Amino acid sequence: MREALKQARVAAERDEVPVGAVVVREQKIIARAYNQVETLKDPTAHAEMLVITQATSFLSSKWLQECTLYVTLEPCSMCAGALILARIRRVCFGAADPKTGACGSVLDITRHGQLNHQAQVSGGLLSGECGGILSVFFERKRKNNPNICPPVE
Repeated sequence: MREALKQARVAAERDEVPVGAVVVREQKIIARAYNQVETLKDPTAHAEMLVITQATSFLSSKWLQECTLYVTLEPCSMCAGALILARIRRVCFGAADPKTGACGSVLDITRHGQLNHQAQVSGGLLSGECGGILSVFFERKRKNNPNICPPVE
């Protein structure tokens, strides 16, 4: 998770929502990424989507059955769906996402019994640090332009 946090910091430096992710296989990081939605002008360029592409390319396989994803924020429904399609074994996330989280907070795509694959999920890993990076980022955004990210009520 520490490496995912490093990736999140890179995202923040580039004015991206600070989410970072790594994929680990056999205790070795095989892929790392951070959000690039703004940079690429692509709403699908979440850290998880980018790291899945890198990992499958590294393995020359569409399956990530022997892999674990570490990500600083609970994956959204798009990312959780992609993780299931990639058949990831395990998902470990830092901060829960009470608005769009799809690994147990709002939805639970990763453990949905009617899908052809389920992933093991562990949440709350270094949640304070992971959530803190996001809080600081959005506080700064609101301070600079209150209309961009209005406070949650």
